[in-house]
Amino acid sequence: MKKIPLAEGVKLKSILTKKIQELINEIHQVSHTVVEKGQEPKSSGRTIAEVEAELAQVRKDSRILDKLIYRANIDNSVTFKDEEFAIVEAIELASQLRAEASLCKHLGQSEKETLYHSASDSIIFYNVALFDPAEYRKRAIELEKEAHRLSNSINAKNYQVEIEFDDSAYV
Repeated sequence: MKKIPLAEGVKLKSILTKKIQELINEIHQVSHTVVEKGQEPKSSGRTIAEVEAELAQVRKDSRILDKLIYRANIDNSVTFKDEEFAIVEAIELASQLRAEASLCKHLGQSEKETLYHSASDSIIFYNVALFDPAEYRKRAIELEKEAHRLSNSINAKNYQVEIEFDDSAYV
């Protein structure tokens, strides 16, 4: 069986998903035709059965590829901050780091203290941040760097790990 890098498998999964949608659209096109009353319909191009057969094969290959990608993402790991993470866990951690960086960036854009407009002009209120926005700006930058480093490690591992899949029908 042919082996491909995990990274290529991930790209191929996207290609297969698009191919499935294209074949479904083709089924809609070849399943009907307009004819004059009393005339026999003429097939233009492939039959619905031919397209359905190809769709079934692409769907099967997509399922197999999914299984191989999931297995590789569980069985292989990356090191981040002196800790080993299965690729699947590392992917989730990178997403969480980016989400935390986004939150910190938002908090970092706050002012330490701003005038709070109230309905009454007789009392003056201030909206006061209960944290240091500058610290959150720094934290956001560091979290973004960490997420980027982790993503780079994942990508590198995705090119090292190979899965057994024959992609010759699609590339």
